[in-house]
Amino acid sequence: MLSPKRVKWRKVAKGKMRGRADRGGTLHFGDFGLQATECGRITARQLEAARIAMTRSIKRGGQIWIRIFPDKPVTKKAAETRMGSGKGNVEEWVSVIKPGRIIFEMNGVTQAEAFEALRLAQHKFPIHCKAISKTSEKLAMDTLEKARVVKREKKAASSASAN
Repeated sequence: MLSPKRVKWRKVAKGKMRGRADRGGTLHFGDFGLQATECGRITARQLEAARIAMTRSIKRGGQIWIRIFPDKPVTKKAAETRMGSGKGNVEEWVSVIKPGRIIFEMNGVTQAEAFEALRLAQHKFPIHCKAISKTSEKLAMDTLEKARVVKREKKAASSASAN
């Protein structure tokens, strides 16, 4: 199970999960990936279960990269404990996920095998995800760039007609 070797603070505040992921949203290592479409928390156990499901699906062919790390402690009070008397002990380690974050990357397998393995991994998580590929990511970026160019041209045309 993944957990930090050493931490600066044993217990941390709950925090908020707002907005989109500001980093970790593009494929760097592999040709296929699993991208989060909503925010949530993924535990170390869920991450390990998804990794095992993917590895079994591709029958140890190809390569898998885990792009997130469970570095946030979640505390829990013991059962039948009265309120008060401080914060509970660390129960598990989680990774806070925002929309757009890449969770897994994969390489060395066909697209059909990769998407099937990523689908199996997706079922282990409490958040919605989508399987992406380098080609689909490039297509999305091209579409976004074209939309920006069209918007710029419209703005230039409207300002020219106003003058």
